[in-house]
Amino acid sequence: MKNEAVLLIAHGARDPGNEGNREVEEFAGIWRERHPEVSIQVCWIEHAPVLLEEGMDRTAAGLGEAGGRLLVLPLILNAASHVKSDIPQAIEAARERYPKVEFRYGYHLGTTDQLLKALRYRLHQAMVELAMPDPRTTGVVLLARGASDIEATGEVAKMAHWLYETTQHDLVLPAFTDVCFPRLEQVVQRLDRLGSSQIIVLPYYLFTGRLIKRIKRQVERLQSQYPRRVIRQADYIGAHEQLLDLLDLRLQQCRDGSALLPCDGCSLALAADEHQDRAQQA
Repeated sequence: MKNEAVLLIAHGARDPGNEGNREVEEFAGIWRERHPEVSIQVCWIEHAPVLLEEGMDRTAAGLGEAGGRLLVLPLILNAASHVKSDIPQAIEAARERYPKVEFRYGYHLGTTDQLLKALRYRLHQAMVELAMPDPRTTGVVLLARGASDIEATGEVAKMAHWLYETTQHDLVLPAFTDVCFPRLEQVVQRLDRLGSSQIIVLPYYLFTGRLIKRIKRQVERLQSQYPRRVIRQADYIGAHEQLLDLLDLRLQQCRDGSALLPCDGCSLALAADEHQDRAQQA
């Protein structure tokens, strides 16, 4: 194998205790144990001390004067503007600074069987805490961050349908914490009207952060608003074994070139720009 390094890119968590970014570092440490043969660095897109440019520089410079191959892996669930625009632009700029380095841009995490299994595990944990109520009367809200990119929000709806198809819950509905709709309050109101005795809010988030803490406050408020219902928040995905397995797969796909995101001339970024231009003109 040629001289190689990996740059793991996370979103970045804006929370006072910096817990989310620490969780990313801890997760990266666990993943490094699986791959002791390669240098694995971490950076973030925002709200962290090491951002994209510095992360690219550190990792590329670490390959030495002879250069080598830098594998860029987004630790990000769905492909919105960060995956389609910010990271490709950072790669293109880094290519100019490090002409002897081959940059490969791996796939984001996406809607996969591994993440489905991780979410089902968190859902099962929440059901156990509720003493295993009837899943047919227990509504599930798959709560994601939200984005202006309709492809990214569509992936959340897809995962919600996968959960519906592979569990016994009669109602599994997507919701979003920001940017787009429906919001958590709307979906809980709908589940209440449909007669769900229990409602589990299942965060479609990798790690903790300001939004996870906000969700906790929202769930507490909703419980007081609907005293006849039991409303509980499940845990986020975290350093689940299935997430580690998925990242292993993305690493192998990036190495062998079987699943790469385009960043030369970046068709994804161009498509995102065109979509934004059309939206502004409408």
